[in-house]
Amino acid sequence: MLKEWQATSKEWPMDYWLLGLVGTLMVIGLTMVASSSVAISEHRYGAPDHYFLRQLFSMGLGATAVYIVFQIPLSFWEKHRLKIFLFAIFLLIAVLIFGREINGSKRWLPLVFINFQPSEFMKLAIVVFMAGYLDRHAVAVQESFEAVIRLALPFGLMAILLLLEPDYGSTFVIAIMITGMLLIAGAPWRYFVLTVFPIVIILVVLVVTSEYRMARVSSFLDPWQDPFGAGYQLTQALIASGSGEIFGTGLGGSIQKLLYLPDAHTDFLFSIYGEEFGFIGVVFLILLYLAILHRLFRIGRKAIEVNHFFGGMVAYGIGIWIILQAGINMGVNLGAFPTKGLTLPFMSYGGSSILLLCMALAVVFRVDYESRFYPREKPVKDSRSETNSNDDNGE
Repeated sequence: MLKEWQATSKEWPMDYWLLGLVGTLMVIGLTMVASSSVAISEHRYGAPDHYFLRQLFSMGLGATAVYIVFQIPLSFWEKHRLKIFLFAIFLLIAVLIFGREINGSKRWLPLVFINFQPSEFMKLAIVVFMAGYLDRHAVAVQESFEAVIRLALPFGLMAILLLLEPDYGSTFVIAIMITGMLLIAGAPWRYFVLTVFPIVIILVVLVVTSEYRMARVSSFLDPWQDPFGAGYQLTQALIASGSGEIFGTGLGGSIQKLLYLPDAHTDFLFSIYGEEFGFIGVVFLILLYLAILHRLFRIGRKAIEVNHFFGGMVAYGIGIWIILQAGINMGVNLGAFPTKGLTLPFMSYGGSSILLLCMALAVVFRVDYESRFYPREKPVKDSRSETNSNDDNGE
């Protein structure tokens, strides 16, 4: 019976385990958006289901995007990776000029259906761009730091634009994504320091030179010194998480969502989840994210084994993106990191986040599909050798 199932699974057009895990996560997320936004939705719009319906619409849009993007062959992404990256840069410039400012940050472009966040699209563009670059220059990256230095110009420009918004969280996430993909491709560990350290230095300087940012860091280190001022949001998040204890207060039983905890349906959804489902629920959620990471990395490994190096690196990059952003969001909610403005993947309220994550997932499904049905023979000569191409910045 097991052998028959294994043989049948090879004919599946996609990894249904991954689809089921992400589907479960999205159902939990939609349920929590409905629960956590009741009070704020009623307060702002006079209807308790306003945010729930918008999130449901975003997920429907995301499901449509999965179907469409899945039809696009990997060769399209590989061929047009530079154009995709340049378009993402254009969007980052556009948001600084035409963007909608919320809480002192210009991160959103108002579109017809949603407020679009270009930094989310940049994450996908970075994964595709890096995968293509490493596909061509993997050998050079392993042997020479010069191949890594070439990335300084495009990614330096990207970082400057993100910091101007400002969006420190996305800048940090993208820096780790780039470094993680380099390490998986075989780059020496010292590159981790050489690529991430400058970003950390820049962020530290920006914090030290700004009284407002220093106040936020101080409130993060000791939120109880000003629990009704700078530390209010974090103290309320910690109260919510602690109130859940082992088994939680039950779905809908949160007190902190009743206009006590700001952004309860967005960046701090995890705290309301912890309050309603307790320690057991939190452990289940963490295991769910780890299972998704396992499936994404498995797809990446299988793709590389059948010589789909580009697709394999895409799967690895998206896996790093999802688990890193989930870990940072949970850490912020538990007081381990300063507030970053990063959503909990597939769960927090936010149209552009859901849409781009669904698109990224569809690309991974395509990687899995082409790896299963169109394996490649290993080339006689490694086409990723640096000596084969002297093109600029991976194109």
